[in-house]
Formats: sequence, structure tokens, C-alpha cells
Amino acid sequence: MKDIKGYNALVTGGTSGMGWEYCQQLAAKGCNILMVSIQKEQLESMPKELEEKYGVKAWGLYMDLSKDTAAREVWDYCQEQKLDIDILINNAGMFFFHETDPETQGKANTMMQLHMITPTRLVMLFGEAMKERRRGYIINMSSLAAMLPTPGITFYAATKAYLKSFSKSMYFEMRNYNVGCTTVLPGAIATPLYGLKPSLLKFGVNIGVISTPRWLVKHAIRGMLHKRHYVKPGAMNYYLPVLIKLLPNWLEMKIWNKFKDK
Repeated sequence: MKDIKGYNALVTGGTSGMGWEYCQQLAAKGCNILMVSIQKEQLESMPKELEEKYGVKAWGLYMDLSKDTAAREVWDYCQEQKLDIDILINNAGMFFFHETDPETQGKANTMMQLHMITPTRLVMLFGEAMKERRRGYIINMSSLAAMLPTPGITFYAATKAYLKSFSKSMYFEMRNYNVGCTTVLPGAIATPLYGLKPSLLKFGVNIGVISTPRWLVKHAIRGMLHKRHYVKPGAMNYYLPVLIKLLPNWLEMKIWNKFKDK
């Protein structure tokens, strides 16, 4: 695999979960890291931790990536710092489980901005610069849910499906410029995203239905360096969509009615 020592990597949502894991594993390979996050307190300490542990340069940029101007502001920051981004990791995300109603409208708007609009604009801005330099890597974090439209996670599944489709098209557009665009489609990962208790996450990992961020990110970076168009590690990611599609509508409706009343 290609040596990426000295490359500059931009990781959105870089202060927690898979984002922090991306920062650590890329720093271990000698990449300088720009962490973009809404967690201001963590941004004050985590870049220093990367610099001390891995001997790389690291920066923290506080940014609400659900803002309409977020992508341009991140781009402008990099231009001001004369920071050419070689690796873009669109990782920031959110999750909620709820029936679609007026109560979820605000969350839905935020999710669409965070999962679709901002990643698209970041790819267009930084991807164009990568094309001009004839090198670069992009990872877009989609989800297994992109293939499983399900009540309760209506907006999550739909926005991740958009990112999967957009990313696959960009894979072909970028190939002639020596730029990789990889879609990652994880199943359940042991991160704070789902709001589960740590004990439940640990139990899920122990029985094999939830994967660790370290395991997932290792596979994602390997796929990125090979410029694969998607990474979908784990047998469950192949079998589960097929099994769920076999469910009759009446049974899916029965399951939904049971869960939504809780």
C-alpha cells in the first residue's frame, strides 16, 4: 500500500468515535491531522495528544458542520493556513430513532445538512484541488442503513443512501485524476452515535453483532489506500440486507408498531 507519511488529512467529527479512531490510525501512518468538530473542549487537548504521541502536526477547527456555510468556512481556513488536504474523511454524523412528525423536523433538517449538503460541498471543494494535484483520497462514511430503508430511521437511511450514491459516482469521476473516492458501509459500531449504554455496546461487541471503531477504521483505511469504491467489512453486512428484504410487509409493519410505541 502507498506510503502516506507527510500527507495532510481532514477528519470531520474527529473528536469522538470513529472520527477519533481515524485521526489516531492516520497519525500512526505519519499523516498530519486537521480535526474538525463541534466539541470545543476536546479540540483543545486532542491535537496535542496526536502531536506528542505520533510526532505529527495536528490542528483543531471548531465548526458546526450542519451550518449552510460550513464547507466553505473549512475550505477558507485551509486556504488561510496554506494547508493542502490530501485525505478527506467525511465522518461527522448524527442519529435518532423516531416516527416522522413535527417533533423531528428540526433534527431532520440538521441531519440532511450534516449527511448530504456539507459532505457534498467538501468533496467538491477539496476534490477539485486533489484533481489538480493528481493525488488524493476521499472517504465518505455511509452506512448499512443506506440499503435498508426502515421506519424510525427514515432520514438516517435516506441521507446515507444519498451519500452512497453520490460517492459511487464520484469514484468514477475521480479515477482519471488519480484520486480515490471510497464509500464505507458499516453496520453497528461501538460508538456514542446510537446513544446506547456502554454495557450494551460491550455486550454487542462480545457477541459479534457490533464492531469496534478500531476494526472498522483499519479496514476503511486499507480500502482507501487501494482506492476501492466501497468498503463493507463483516459477513453480517452482506447477509443482513438480504434477510431483511425477505421480510413480508405485514411483518415489518408489526415490528414497527411494536417498537414505535415504546
